Amino acid sequence: MNAILSAVELASELAGPTPPTLLDVRWQLSTAKAAGVPPFDGRAEYAAGHIPGAVFVDLDADLAGPAGASGRHPLPDLQHFGAAMRAAGVSADRSVVVYDGGQGWAAARTWWLLRWTGHPEVRVLDGGLAAWTGPQSAELPAPTPGTFAPAPGALPLLDADGAAALARTGLLMDARAGERYRGDVEPIDPVGGHIPGAVSAPTTENVAADGRFLPAAELADRFKSLGASDASEVGVYCGSGVSGAHEVLALAVAGIPAALYVGSWSEWSRDSSRPVAVGPDPQ
Repeated sequence: MNAILSAVELASELAGPTPPTLLDVRWQLSTAKAAGVPPFDGRAEYAAGHIPGAVFVDLDADLAGPAGASGRHPLPDLQHFGAAMRAAGVSADRSVVVYDGGQGWAAARTWWLLRWTGHPEVRVLDGGLAAWTGPQSAELPAPTPGTFAPAPGALPLLDADGAAALARTGLLMDARAGERYRGDVEPIDPVGGHIPGAVSAPTTENVAADGRFLPAAELADRFKSLGASDASEVGVYCGSGVSGAHEVLALAVAGIPAALYVGSWSEWSRDSSRPVAVGPDPQ
């Protein structure tokens, strides 16, 4: 099963006899509150226009637990997550397609959570809503409730200790921007820098200018150049387990399985006992 599909492929499937369940997860990492401007409102964007039949899913409310010691976007309560997915029409025997506004991070977080909890067929619209050239609708669908029951463990998951160990024994990639990895700036979390041993691998370098993933062969070459070909295990973290999910998705497109450290830097940096490396060198 491919992890992504094109807008043309999605249009064809939506017109077919067994269309996928379609989820709209528009979300943006925002520091607008500190700047005194209104934050991004994904639900309002959805209400103004979406791919016909898509159901809105709230990343902060449905795809993450409350922010705290476990990070800004820790794993959600599985009962709540399962109920949200069933309310959106998700069933294990029907494929799911997820899209966001085009960045791909929120869609990838949804993809990862559904796959981690056992859904067998989930794909992300490559390029997101920006790639969709078909009609949009402001009509709010009333999906038939689904039957999906989350069963976690289908994809590998890392905690803080596991991430620290993997940075020594395998390949741990940091999906944040290079300046945050180096500790030059840190606009969100308490401390700048990276997990010692982690390699800088900004997720923005997995996509072209239009937000679509690079070809699988190019992605494979990129990850091999970072050490994926030599590592027995590969893991990813980011700021809070959102853009990191996008890197895990890119790795899947390249045919490389990878674990996600969901707590990521927002969890790691809250614990003053954990070491922090700065600068371009992994150590």
